Amino acid sequence: MKNNLVNLIYWIPFLLIGFTIGVPHILFGQTLDSPEIQVLEKRLDSLNQIKIKIGEQLETQKLSALLKALETTGIPSGPATLAIVKHVAMILGYDESQEQAQWVAHIIHPDVSKGGVSRTNDFREDSLVTTGTAKKADYWNSGYDRGHLAPSADFRWSRKALSESYYYSNMSPQKPELNRESWAMLEDKLRYHVIATGHPIFVVTGPVITPGLPRIGPSQVSVPVYYYKVALDLQTVPPQAIGFVMVNGKNEYPTFSYAVTLDSVEKLTHLDFFPALEDKMEAEVESRFNAEYWKSEKEKGETEPIPALSLPKGKFNTVQAKYQIGAKATICGTVVDAKYVEKSGNTFMNLDRRFPNDIFSISVWKTDRVNFSYEPEKLLLNKQICVTGMVRDYNGKASMSISNEKAISLLDGSSPQIKSEEEDGDEGDAPNEK
Repeated sequence: MKNNLVNLIYWIPFLLIGFTIGVPHILFGQTLDSPEIQVLEKRLDSLNQIKIKIGEQLETQKLSALLKALETTGIPSGPATLAIVKHVAMILGYDESQEQAQWVAHIIHPDVSKGGVSRTNDFREDSLVTTGTAKKADYWNSGYDRGHLAPSADFRWSRKALSESYYYSNMSPQKPELNRESWAMLEDKLRYHVIATGHPIFVVTGPVITPGLPRIGPSQVSVPVYYYKVALDLQTVPPQAIGFVMVNGKNEYPTFSYAVTLDSVEKLTHLDFFPALEDKMEAEVESRFNAEYWKSEKEKGETEPIPALSLPKGKFNTVQAKYQIGAKATICGTVVDAKYVEKSGNTFMNLDRRFPNDIFSISVWKTDRVNFSYEPEKLLLNKQICVTGMVRDYNGKASMSISNEKAISLLDGSSPQIKSEEEDGDEGDAPNEK
């Protein structure tokens, strides 16, 4: 009896611990499984299913509306030999003789800003092209990327549309330095325009087909020398259109250096873009382009580098400056940004591109500013100048330090100071000429 009492006393603490832990656990479990919670969870699950279903219906309706808009406005007029193939969000004109599309038309929708569909990489043949398309073997070990004409990222709001962008009918052999660099940047800029404005835009993309192109793969896919892309925004007054032509290789200049009119792309490709537009509107949008309209806020006010061929021998533009690092050279461009830092006493200027897009910068240190008879940040702003000195690397970009005003001239060779004085004099005499 005594032993039993001792044993009972020994086990009491453990029984109490078990009770204090077990009872709340049982009660908590009962609370989670209460009928009220179960009812709410079922209602939430039902609502989620409804949300998914409505989302699918909404996506279907949007895709249908986009396709109708493409059929009405977005299809270019081209050779009758092309097979017109319609997918849920893109229409293409397939050229069997080149084993690729001559054009692919699609619309970048504002929903691209909130789309979360990732790359699928499900490259596959397009069964809607009855003559057959290129295949993996055509690109394998060819040295060329399977370059999207209508980029998959433009469809990241629709899983179905994004997946269909991986048809080989939407591919063309692009060199990596085009596909992954300048072409990708162009695609980014058009998406940014849609996101910034909220305007859907029509886009037509394709290779420039010319006789005698080289071929790759068992299907003999032709390898274009150039690619084009044209875009149209009808939701602004007046409508805005712009074209781009890039070489299938390295394109060193900033994106808008390759901007051209739609008229010029039509002459190059023998296609007629947006023929459904009224004749007057078509003529207006195709004969001009306003690069500023398509630029981001950070890019506005920037200028394109001076064409290298237009510069005198021995002078280089701002893109070429990086090849002169470590040497003395004369670099020419437009001063788009100029600032005097009062605290340090230094002056900084950027040619053609503003920070952080800058490609060539100039600095005048405080100790050298006394060698200037004018304030460079004021006199030189918005002027085309040439600067001579040692080109150096600064954070991976070309730069130059100028010690006196003799190192700077206007593009025409004149002195900025003399030119400014002449202009001031002309303005002063103007009233007396009446």
